[in-house]
Amino acid sequence: MLLHLDASARRASFSRRLSSVYAETWRAARPGAGYVYRDLAADPVPHIGEAWTELCDHILEREITDIARYPEAVRSPAQHRAWSVVAPLLDEVVAAEVILIGTPMYNYSIPSALKAWLDQITFPRMSLQGRSFVVTSARGGAYGPGTPREPYDHQERYLRDFFKGHFQVEDVRFIHAELVNARLDPALAHLRDQHEESLAAALKEAAR
Repeated sequence: MLLHLDASARRASFSRRLSSVYAETWRAARPGAGYVYRDLAADPVPHIGEAWTELCDHILEREITDIARYPEAVRSPAQHRAWSVVAPLLDEVVAAEVILIGTPMYNYSIPSALKAWLDQITFPRMSLQGRSFVVTSARGGAYGPGTPREPYDHQERYLRDFFKGHFQVEDVRFIHAELVNARLDPALAHLRDQHEESLAAALKEAAR
């Protein structure tokens, strides 16, 4: 199954365009596979609350590492309400072969909508080994290796560390369209051609 998430606040965004191309190609190659789509911006996941932290504490204290046993942590009405948010999100992730995330870089990092989803589905010492993550991204500037703004890239670095540190997943691919602000910012207008090259390369990679 492909789990497809979009997090951009823009309905017509480059990250959505890239994730759509990837999803279409993946589904065409696997016509019998399942597909689930979530728009985290249009239908946001709530932020975690105290009851979620209680679930997390119970799982940590009891050293529960089997995701199927997580419901054992649910004991109070508030925890039942918290689990009712977590359960469908986690079920989708567990069922997925590939998790596709279309996300912009906001303020050097990721949108709060994506962070809220990550918080809801993440528990201590859990493993999602055997799954792959693909991130299609749009960034206003250039943050690749060797660029002046490379140290400010807390988008790819954060997600790569998150997937490895929390989920034990290293099979992660990033597809970036960079310099999208060159379309609007007069100070970056001279970089418009580089943006177009980056976007074309990203679309080609997503389709491949």
